[in-house]
Amino acid sequence: MWARKPGFSTLLYIILEQQVSLASAKAAYDRLLIAASPLTPKRFLGLSARSLRAIGFSRQKTEYGRALAKSIINRRLDLSALVGMPDTDAKRELMDHRGIGPWTADIYLLQALRRPDVWPSADLALAVAIEEVLGLAARPKTEEIDSIGECWRPWRAIAARVFWHYYLTGRSGSGEGAM
Repeated sequence: MWARKPGFSTLLYIILEQQVSLASAKAAYDRLLIAASPLTPKRFLGLSARSLRAIGFSRQKTEYGRALAKSIINRRLDLSALVGMPDTDAKRELMDHRGIGPWTADIYLLQALRRPDVWPSADLALAVAIEEVLGLAARPKTEEIDSIGECWRPWRAIAARVFWHYYLTGRSGSGEGAM
């Protein structure tokens, strides 16, 4: 199910996963947990830019992580409040913060909050799997992925997980893809 515990640590991990392989994001996250455990916004902010670079954070992801930590500490972002919000409001609330775009917000809603109808149409692995499973001539664009996903509403998160499973195991079995 790719379920994750809601909170700062998970959202930061999802930021690490942006545009990189799952394996490299996990390696960086594991190093982060060694450097700052338990991982809290305050502990994260205590790490130097040099330490974060050694862990595997790019300059941009360091900025995103610091902005996220400060937003939580300053109570501009209350992750527990997202639980009671409708999907669109929770996604908008997340995206109001630097470094959190549609993909990051969707993955957090789908995996951490376990929302049943989240469809991460900007996800590369989802696009590749849809192309292959449906036998499309080319990788579908976000708008086409949105349209394809409509038939699974209100359970699109389940369909996304099935496509991810195919991507990670049905193609080569390597499990090293980017999501």
